[in-house]
Amino acid sequence: MLPVVVVHGGAGVISQEHKEEAKMGVCTAVRAGYAILRGGGSSMDAVVEAVTLMEDYPLFNAGRGSVLNIAGDVEMDAIVMDGKTLESGAVSCVRNIANPVQLARLVMDKTSHLCLAGDGASRFARSMCVPEVPQESLITEFARMRWQKNLLPGADPVESQLGKTGTVGAVAVDNEGNVACATSTGGMINKMEGRVGDVSCIGCGGYADNNIGAVSPTGQGETIMKVCLSRLILFHMEQGQSVEAASDSGLAYMKSRVKGFGGVVTVDPRGGWAARFTTNQMSWAAALDDTLHYGLQAGEHFTQSISDPN
Repeated sequence: MLPVVVVHGGAGVISQEHKEEAKMGVCTAVRAGYAILRGGGSSMDAVVEAVTLMEDYPLFNAGRGSVLNIAGDVEMDAIVMDGKTLESGAVSCVRNIANPVQLARLVMDKTSHLCLAGDGASRFARSMCVPEVPQESLITEFARMRWQKNLLPGADPVESQLGKTGTVGAVAVDNEGNVACATSTGGMINKMEGRVGDVSCIGCGGYADNNIGAVSPTGQGETIMKVCLSRLILFHMEQGQSVEAASDSGLAYMKSRVKGFGGVVTVDPRGGWAARFTTNQMSWAAALDDTLHYGLQAGEHFTQSISDPN
């Protein structure tokens, strides 16, 4: 069954006109990650490549297409984690970076720290020769419209957060049985400046351990943090639950305990995988055994050959 890669393009409510675009985005990302795995690449290389492509896809709330904070600026978070070593890298509140997931990997590979934030992350990016991009290149007209709408009296940015595809993420297991995760986001609509969400927090916005599996979540960041969703799901797997059952258990607990909604993609080291969610939709795709799997609605599951361009 190995290798396997699974991605999500965010849980929420996806408008009718964007549904096919959302499916195309996750399928393109999962094909790229799977090509790396099929070529003998590592699970870490695969998840970073898949998330990079979704950061470049303006429909998703990550990289280009990120939502705006209360001041109308882009502040992004990302995390990666290697299940073989438990090494991890994350960035928070970064600006003017096209692909925060790549910067998160540099934090893991080039520093002794787990997370860098704000100006410190920017200085590190410059020291690594990561190019800066104009903030305007990361802002879509849709993101600006939603920002302005949520400035109006009576607007509820928390409630409207799930009205757009959200955080993107990927998990993978390679030919050697090594698992990895990567997650990236623009955060919450009209968030306070400097707000840190779940994505950059290890065990919340992602976790990977070769002894158990890997998880990348999406949804309401504050509720994900309250239950440490990624590590909670892996705890259920440690107790003997299947990938799918553990994912459902973690999401159900978050919903019942803190009224949080979201979704996850999960893998185990043997190639078991799941894409589960409690929101109306979550765009997701998986690739294994030269077969592409994808869906959007609850219960939806399409398959086709990975070599089929359609």
